[in-house]
Amino acid sequence: MTGARRRAYLAERAWKYCRGSTRRAEDVFGWSRQAVQLGLHEKRTGIVCLGLHTFCCGAKLWEKKPPEVAQALWALAESHAQQDPTFRTALSFTRLTAEAAIKQLRAQGVADDMLPSRSGMSEVLNRSGYRLRPVLQAKPQKKSRKPTPFSPISGNVTAMAKTKPSCA
Repeated sequence: MTGARRRAYLAERAWKYCRGSTRRAEDVFGWSRQAVQLGLHEKRTGIVCLGLHTFCCGAKLWEKKPPEVAQALWALAESHAQQDPTFRTALSFTRLTAEAAIKQLRAQGVADDMLPSRSGMSEVLNRSGYRLRPVLQAKPQKKSRKPTPFSPISGNVTAMAKTKPSCA
């Protein structure tokens, strides 16, 4: 447990076993007094506090930075998408590779600094529900079995049948 769920648990236990005393909870359980106090305040007011780390940190997803380019990418991926051949899932597979997507977006006039890397493009396509799968090429049908010397297709049997006299 982390964040608000953890603080709610700490506050609940501190209220139940330590009568809401943060110092006593620190002595008995070894918990951070500040975390227990913040949990008690959150429980009392009903307002969950977000830390600065949660609020400000982390890189934004590529789709949120240039949304018009992301829309163009999704339209491009949708044109190359196909249903799962087994129809067991609702997943869409795309024949579009990350490199091909980048090339086609460049051809549409998108600047290079707005495009992610190849691996980043793969992640963007996977996050939006398109699974990159290698396209299976059509395999030729197997030829018939290799004829054995005594199979009816083999020329040896017909030659042997001509040389042996019939018993009739």
